[in-house]
Formats: sequence, structure tokens, C-alpha cells
Amino acid sequence: MIAARAGLLALSLAALLTAGFAPPAAPPPRACSLPTTVIPAPERTPPANEIVRDAPTAFYMLALTWAPEACRGKADDPDLAVQCRANRFGFVLHGLWPDGAGGRHPRYCGPAPAIAPATVRRHLCMTPSPESLQHEWAAHGTCGWTSPEAYFADAQRLWRRLRLPPMPALTTAGEIRAAFVRANPGVRREGIYIKTVEDGRLMDVRLCYDLAWRPAACPGGLGAPDAATVRLTPRRPR
Repeated sequence: MIAARAGLLALSLAALLTAGFAPPAAPPPRACSLPTTVIPAPERTPPANEIVRDAPTAFYMLALTWAPEACRGKADDPDLAVQCRANRFGFVLHGLWPDGAGGRHPRYCGPAPAIAPATVRRHLCMTPSPESLQHEWAAHGTCGWTSPEAYFADAQRLWRRLRLPPMPALTTAGEIRAAFVRANPGVRREGIYIKTVEDGRLMDVRLCYDLAWRPAACPGGLGAPDAATVRLTPRRPR
């Protein structure tokens, strides 16, 4: 029931964006270098303690990861070859998450067979890791969409409508929020959650949306406070 209800909401995303909830003049699709052969990740059995199938969706989060930080110390990981060796990404899409109220979020709501190779290839420039694509579909996509193709199509619509501002090597969480708001009319400052890791290094910028896919305030806090110093791990040299 919960997955079906969320699915109806998710299926309305294309129509709502067309109706004018997204900024005009979206940037062109972001290209990258891909290998000749793409191998999907296999289906995994989810951890039993992470399965939550009875939590209704209260809002959505679009989570962007700063790729150089995600690659730090993992450049030799075969699954991250596209992200960490073949390209010089800044932000990549971590995932589109149906989230619940009160800190309890729907996860692993149904079976998640391995994603088709063509679907993996289509979205590798957005989420450049077959393992990550499989995980996002299993953990989050099954809680509102009937197929990985439908889930990633909606994630891609939101992703492509975002304008990614330039990121200085040293800044504050407040300036990151201000930069995203300046670049994306309609995005709300109180709807930008910032995750940092040790030494204040940027890991994620997460944008919140309501059930009608409109930018919204993030329930439960914004992560790093505005005054917090944020450091960016530099991109891989050319």
C-alpha cells in the first residue's frame, strides 16, 4: 500500500515539472566517458535490520555527492572506475530518496532484481557506479516506483534541472546554500541539507521536495550549520 501510494506520487513528477515547478532553460544533459562494456551489479539481499516497509513517504530528498570526496582513498575500487579514474566529476547524484516523518524512512520495500545493462549505461554519467545504482533502486526506488527505469527517469528529471554552482576549495555551509539558491530559482535555503565528514570536508548536498515535487524545507534539520567551515577535496588532476 505504501509503495503503491508513493508510486502514484512519483509517476506525477514529469507532469508537475512540465507544469512549471522547475526552473526554465534547463542545462543540457551531462556527458562523461564510459567504458565499451557496462556490467550491472547483482541483486543483493538487504540487511534485515534496514528493511522498513510500513513508513509512509512524507517528503523526498535529492542527494548529491561531491565525487572527489567519495573517491578519496577508493581510486582503485573497480566499481568506481567511471567515477574516480575515467572522469573528473564534481557533484554526482547519490540518489532520490522517499523519506518519512520522525526519522523513520521507507527502505527496501520489495524485490530489486539486477538493473538491465542498458539502464545502467543510460544513468552512469549521473550516478557513476553500478553498485550505487543497484543499491539506490533496491533501498529507495522500490518504495515508490514499479521499475528501475521509472525510478531513474524521475531522478534524472530532477538532476538535469539543477544548475550546479562553482564550488570554492574553502567556504562555509551557508555560502553553499546561498550558491545553490542563486543558481536555482525556487530552491529554498531551508531545504538544503549539507553533510560533512571529518575535518569539515563536504560529502553531500541534499535538496528537499514535498509530495508534489516542489522545493520544501527539510524536516529534522539541515546538517552543517551556516557558519561551519566546509573544505572540498579537489578534483583529480587532468
